[in-house]
Formats: sequence, structure tokens, C-alpha cells
Amino acid sequence: MVQSSKNYIDGAWIASKTRKTFVSTNPATGQVLGRFQASDERDVTAAIHAAEKAFSKWRLVPAPKRGEILLRVAQLLRAKKEEFSRLVTIEMGKVIAEGRGDVQEAIDFLEYIAGEGRRMFGYTTPSELPNKFAMSVRDPIGVCGLITPWNFPIAIPSWKIAPALLCGNTIVFKPASDTPLSALRFTELFIKAGLPKGVLNVVTGGGTAVGSPLVKHKNVRCISFTGSRDTGDWITKNAGIKRVSLELGGKNVIIVMDDADLNLAVDGVIWGGYGTTGQRCTATSRVVVHQKVKATFERMLLNRTKRLRLGNGIHPKTDVGPMINKAAIEKSQRYVEIGKQEGAKLLTGGKPIRGRGHFFQPTLFTNTTSDMRICQEEIFGPVVSLMVAKNLDHAIDLANNITYGLSSAIYTRNVNNAFTAMRDLESGVMYVNASTIGAEVHLPFGGIKGTGNGAREGGWTAIEEFSEHKAIYVDYSGTLQRAQIDV
Repeated sequence: MVQSSKNYIDGAWIASKTRKTFVSTNPATGQVLGRFQASDERDVTAAIHAAEKAFSKWRLVPAPKRGEILLRVAQLLRAKKEEFSRLVTIEMGKVIAEGRGDVQEAIDFLEYIAGEGRRMFGYTTPSELPNKFAMSVRDPIGVCGLITPWNFPIAIPSWKIAPALLCGNTIVFKPASDTPLSALRFTELFIKAGLPKGVLNVVTGGGTAVGSPLVKHKNVRCISFTGSRDTGDWITKNAGIKRVSLELGGKNVIIVMDDADLNLAVDGVIWGGYGTTGQRCTATSRVVVHQKVKATFERMLLNRTKRLRLGNGIHPKTDVGPMINKAAIEKSQRYVEIGKQEGAKLLTGGKPIRGRGHFFQPTLFTNTTSDMRICQEEIFGPVVSLMVAKNLDHAIDLANNITYGLSSAIYTRNVNNAFTAMRDLESGVMYVNASTIGAEVHLPFGGIKGTGNGAREGGWTAIEEFSEHKAIYVDYSGTLQRAQIDV
């Protein structure tokens, strides 16, 4: 019998007002994993009211005490790491090693943010007037609407939930409809850790029915969204006057110079391009190779790509798992046809695997140019395109000729090349002699240009995203002192 899950609102598991459900399935097998509430605006409104009610008390809980709850969540998750890792793989499809990485990232981030409860630093500064004290402190924003994608069903919710809670906010959380089971199991850990009712509320359902009213509601003071650029654009136009944090994907590049360790560079492209079946915002979808090593590198990369083993991610020998759903398969297939029509040369792959599950062959194009759509538009699948560059300046120009700006990398043994790339590549995350994926939790994560609106998750910047500055002046002179006048 398929289990039916409910929304979590005001400390209780309750059915949606719609009395309708949807299913989540294993993308490798088609197995139905559970039924979930197909909620609507009424459920969102109830969750917002619960979060508003809880905010008045939660904001007054000392930040170190809020951090202690997050630390308990980290400890609970660590104790259940393998169980959650398998859940991520079964529901999302990524190979089991990556499922473990997804969960470990959440553990790491929860532990990091828990400690920030004792470092919610403001500023003290001299006043321009005598007998007057000046400082700033951090206040919570209020009710936060958190909307997360399916590709990191534990890690990305942790990036948003943990700092939002630490800063004293309350939450309405809308997880992706492709991975609701992971989100609800994650929520259970917060309940077990002692989070008061109403502080974290979870509403499942589609973007139109749940996401839209959450974004538009005037009492939601903050929206944090990770997903497509089109949806991010819609949020910008419809959220109203509130804090909006957007991380909207990428079209990431690896530059391979003529002095690079080619074996290491091939490792980086394989990991970046085909890890998570290319379904990462930081996935390597473009590779710019110096003309002197293009033929050799292409041959090496093609050989490795052909050897990748496609299959159910739960099996330890699988290299590349399924895509998330049928629509993702169709999108990758559509871009393969676009690439061929544009004149790119297909070296391998390019086809879905017929039968059970959502599988698509690891795909490699060569002889591409930076104006081709396959080199400009986010495919979010296992499709990698090779371009050739005459020198470093040309390679950087090709890399930057894109509307996105999330992640970039260069493989080189030349320190001058490395520092030039660090200075000139237009991205929020940059690697030297490593792939475009693998950000660490204690540093900022986010991009520039079309990747987002300047939001940075991870590290101390996560606190910045979910708190407000309040400037405070204490005048103990006993007289009226007027700033900028009595100086």
C-alpha cells in the first residue's frame, strides 16, 4: 500500500483543503514512493498565519539557543545518514555516493550555522557627537517563503532553512514536487530536535497552486528561491516589496590550457559534466580547450565518456543515474537536435534509453561555437560541448560570452594563467585545477549576471540573506544633540 503524507502546519500533520494528492516516483524504476498533498492557496494562507503567530515568540529565543536546535538536527541527520542518502538516491536518482554527499553537505552546513548563533555580529562605531554610543544589531526579517529544487533535496533546503531559523525567522517551506518525501523526512528531524510549532511549516504542491500565492502574499517578508531563470524572473515581477533571494542556474565552463594535466582535466569534465546526470546548477556544460591540445584532450574525453555506466543510482557500480522525469529527457533530446542543426558534431550519446526509468546517454559535442544555443542555454542534462581557443585571452572571452555567471574553472600548471583567470572569469564561484562543482559550506555560494540577483547562500553570507541591520544610537548626554548640525 502506498503511504500518503500530509502537510505540516502549526505543529500538526494535516490534509490539504483540496483533498487531492499527487505521487512521487523513483526515476530509475518508476516505483511510486508515496502520495502527497496537492495543496492550494488556502493551505498556503494557513501556513503563513501559523508562521506569523509563531514569530513573536521565536524571534525572542536567544540565537545561541536557536543554534542548539540546529545542532541537534545535524546530529540526528548524521545518525541517519545512510538512510537519508538512500532516500535521496531513490527519489531523485543521483548515484549513491552523491546521495551521501547531498546529506553530508546538509550535516556540515547545519553544524556550521549552529555555531553562528554565537557570532551574530553587528558593529560598534564612534559617534560624531560626545556622550553618544552608536552600534548596529541584526534582526530577523519575519515570515520567509522558501522554495527549493529537486536536484539537492536535503542540501539545498538546509542552506535556506538553517540560516532562516538561526536569524529568528519563521518559515513556510515549499519543496519541489519531484522530491517531497525527502523534504518531509527532513522536516521530521526539526520536530524531533524540539523546534516549536508554527516555526517551520511545509506545504507540498505545484508552483502555480502553492508557489505563486506564497510569493505574492503581503505578509511573507522574504522569498528565497533556487530554480529556473524564467521562474526567477516571474518572482521578481510578482513578489512585491520584500526581500527576494534568487539562484537561477548556470552555463558553466572549464578552460583546459595547453600546459594542463590532461588526465586531471578529463576527470574534472567527467565529474562536472556527467555527475548528477548534468542536473546541477554548477554542472560543466561547456569546455574550452587550447588548440594545441584539443585533439588529444577530445580523444581522451570521448574514451572516458563512452565507458560511463548508466543505471540505477542505488547500485554502487553505476556512474550516471537517471534524469528526474520524462520532461527532462525530452528537453535534453530537443537540445541534441538543436546542436546538430546548428552544425555541432555529435561524438557520442544523444539518445534516451528506452524502457523503464528516465535514462539519457552521456552526450558529447565538439566543434561548437559560443553563439550556438547548446553553448548559451541551460540544458540541465548530461550534455557537454567542446570549443577551441587560440590562447588564454580567447578562452576567457569564450567563457564569459554567456548570460549566466555561476561557476567556472581552469586547468593549468602556470600560476600566471591561474591568477589571470581568477581575475577575469565572470562567475561567483571559480576553481583552479578542479571541476565546476564542489562548493564548500563555509564560503559564499551564488553567481552574477543572469544567475541571480546577488544572493549568496553558504558561509556568513547566509546570515546576511536572512537578517536585517538595525542601527541604534544611545545618547547619554542629557541634552538635545542633533547629528550633522551640532558638530
